[in-house]
Amino acid sequence: MATLVAFHAHPDDEVLLTGGTLARAAAEGHRVVIVVATDSMVAADEGQPQRMLELRASAQVLGVHRVEHLGYADSGHGPVLYPDPPDRQRFARADVEEAAGRLARLLREERADLLLSYDVNGGYRHRDHLKVNVVGRRAAELAGVRVLEATVPRDFVVRMIRLGRLLRVPFGHDPDLWSSAFSPSDAITHRISVRKYAAQKQAALGMHRSQVYGGGRLSAVMRLLVEMPTTLFGLILGYEWFVEEARADRA
Repeated sequence: MATLVAFHAHPDDEVLLTGGTLARAAAEGHRVVIVVATDSMVAADEGQPQRMLELRASAQVLGVHRVEHLGYADSGHGPVLYPDPPDRQRFARADVEEAAGRLARLLREERADLLLSYDVNGGYRHRDHLKVNVVGRRAAELAGVRVLEATVPRDFVVRMIRLGRLLRVPFGHDPDLWSSAFSPSDAITHRISVRKYAAQKQAALGMHRSQVYGGGRLSAVMRLLVEMPTTLFGLILGYEWFVEEARADRA
């Protein structure tokens, strides 16, 4: 059996982008490890990292065997990159070789066969997601591990935004952002069916209570996903997509 390591920017990303794949891999007998670059604590004085506790609960639902934090702080998504907390560096400021070295050591320790990372656009261009792409590629190179980069077909994202607007889900719409977010369909090399694991994926998303019930546009979307019938959830999120750059380059 293989060992799969999923490298994510923040707690909850593991479900949204790869939750079904992780649940499927674990159910099929593979070893599954989640590594998050940040603990999602933006301020230096927020105390107990609640979102890490939620991540561990989510991982348990998915059948994940190990969860690790790479040691960096959330860089935030607004125009301002705040100063580093006293105890660690924001991931966006991390030296690529240092961060990749940390991840590569874990890949070697686990004797990983496959690393899941993010596409070159970092999904929706969050600075931490962009950094995951760069660090993930370098770590895979250092450890000699195959890498698949999680993404979503761009046209699928646009359709979901249109559906959300019809349902009056307030996630906002920035045409300039979504026209370059995630990956075009012809760049995607792997489409994995995860509908069988929809209930696990939905339950794992529900473990991220601070995000689901925290208020704001993203929370409204996540709450809708958590509270909809599981059959509908599986129809909407029944596939997960990846780009393998070497294969995409040869195509």
